[in-house]
Amino acid sequence: MGRNIVEKIFEAHKVYGELKPDSPVGLKVDQVYTQDATGTMTWLQFEAIGIERVKVPLAVSYVDHNMLQQNYMNPDDHLFLQTVAAKYGAFFSRPGNGICHQVHLEQFAAPGKICLGTDSHTPTGGGMAMIAIGVGGLDAATVMGGSSFEVTMPKVVKVKLTGKLQRPWVTAMDVILEILRRLTVKGGVGKIFEYSGSGTKDLSIPERATITNMGAELGATTSIFPSDKKTKAYLAAVGREAEWIEIRADKGARYDETIEIDLSRVEPMIAQPHSPDNVVTIKSLANTKVDQVCIGSCTNSSYQAMKAVALILKGNAVAKDVNLLINPGSKQVYEMIAREGLTAYMIAAGARMLESSCGPCIGMGGAPGSGQVSVRSYNRNFKGRSGTKDASVYLASPVSCAVFAVKGRIIDPRESGLQIKSFKEPKKYLINRDFIIPPKDDTSDITVIKGPNIKEISVKEPLKDMIEAEVLLKLGDNITTDDIMPAGSAVLPYRSNIPAISEFVFANIDSSFSKRAQEAKSAGGGIIVGGENYGQGSSREHAAIAPMFLGIQAVIARSFARIHRSNLINFGILPLLFRNAEDYEKVEKGDRLIIRNIKNSLTGNQSYTIYNQTKTYSFEVSSQLNDREKEIILSGGLLPNTKKHIQNI
Repeated sequence: MGRNIVEKIFEAHKVYGELKPDSPVGLKVDQVYTQDATGTMTWLQFEAIGIERVKVPLAVSYVDHNMLQQNYMNPDDHLFLQTVAAKYGAFFSRPGNGICHQVHLEQFAAPGKICLGTDSHTPTGGGMAMIAIGVGGLDAATVMGGSSFEVTMPKVVKVKLTGKLQRPWVTAMDVILEILRRLTVKGGVGKIFEYSGSGTKDLSIPERATITNMGAELGATTSIFPSDKKTKAYLAAVGREAEWIEIRADKGARYDETIEIDLSRVEPMIAQPHSPDNVVTIKSLANTKVDQVCIGSCTNSSYQAMKAVALILKGNAVAKDVNLLINPGSKQVYEMIAREGLTAYMIAAGARMLESSCGPCIGMGGAPGSGQVSVRSYNRNFKGRSGTKDASVYLASPVSCAVFAVKGRIIDPRESGLQIKSFKEPKKYLINRDFIIPPKDDTSDITVIKGPNIKEISVKEPLKDMIEAEVLLKLGDNITTDDIMPAGSAVLPYRSNIPAISEFVFANIDSSFSKRAQEAKSAGGGIIVGGENYGQGSSREHAAIAPMFLGIQAVIARSFARIHRSNLINFGILPLLFRNAEDYEKVEKGDRLIIRNIKNSLTGNQSYTIYNQTKTYSFEVSSQLNDREKEIILSGGLLPNTKKHIQNI
């Protein structure tokens, strides 16, 4: 039987395990990259492991999230990231060089590789035919320290694309929005999406990267396209043709599921507030007034996206009641569009040009006004993520966003009367690596510089045999990591200071949570109860570290998002699953729960009886951990477990 692309790459990197769904597989990793919102903790954890140099072939430290320098904290962290990368043998991408996923696609992504990134949108690299997976920082740190990466083998879903897009008004963004409309934010959990079919030939590498990037919103482990002539042409254009290899599925390759999409039938789509899967056609929302438009982010900030937007804006003006903000994805893209005069069209039209960074997508500036409608070419529209709790944030393609900015309202771009002059992909991209600092062989004279806001790593004690704790919060379905640990300019500067950032845990849901958790800590700690898909969204491990610091012992939910579940385990918090749905309905905030004989249950059948002391009844939960995860939980987390293994070598 033939093999699919995922199986080929996994087999070439397999250290142990079997390529069977739900089986643990250990993989050798080629590349690891971090970004500054998650990278400071990652590198502090790497330091704590005690390894002298990274042990992966390529490591990169990017700065792209926390760019606002309101005080010393962000620039101090930037200097820490630069010096720690230099000390331990990683490349460093300087502030202003661009968004990690866009820059990595340009400079380092290569077919057939396996890459981990401490950001949930790392699957962007799947557009370059690589297995690119978002992970928590501690997973990245241990892999940089020489460990293999263990993943529960996902199901592989074949997405067969046929036909061609109705260009220029229907784009790759509309394709992934259509998939989200069909499958929802839970539709990709435990799966890898492998794209195939004649329609793939209609998509450039940046367009493929848009689709794989936003595949993260499906909850997918990753997404991947084949490596073909388009891939070769792109690598040649960015000066890296030698890194091309062909990768495609064999005839007769097996898949767990198949989805078919006729690109010619895809319409301009838009995601309504407050979820990326709340998708409808743009024409169904015609004439909705727009107050703000944001174009860019790691999803849609390529040269092609920027040029299309510039050509729409050329000779037009942004509507008088609209604020238009544009952030090109990389310094390289910015320079290219500047040299072509495209930025002049944007500025003349009234756009506010931002630096090459995540910016408004992560709540770093660019917040809309109270109750305003903001349409963005970004990947997430969770409530409050923009920085304004009562804003209505929509998601659409860059060209649709440009049309809305000019018209001042949502309108089907095909009916706008605006034009885009057609253009071809460049045969040669401008290549500029001046803002990427390569590692040195001799690092003996390098000192890692830590500002006063960088605090020591918090480590949990080994697992106890009994948990007696209060339910501090009961939550519904699809709770995001933004709900658990808010982003934005007020919170993210504390990313290297766990005691300080812990004060913001669940702040947008329950402002008293942190104080109550601290009070409960001395009385056994706390338990959180959640619904389906608990922890969806960002890979930020602070959504597990900070609750651990506050004394959270367990999270009991109906189901977990992949990355967050891993992060909970990595920091010694038990992820427990309700056996019966009705038990979720019974348990309430304020209930005091007792779990006994935890170690025997963990190493046995992983079934636990929880006694509700407040209501005097019992219910059953399970943990579904593999052998490695059991060992990590028993040790109190991945960091103490890794250090124990190193000491025993």
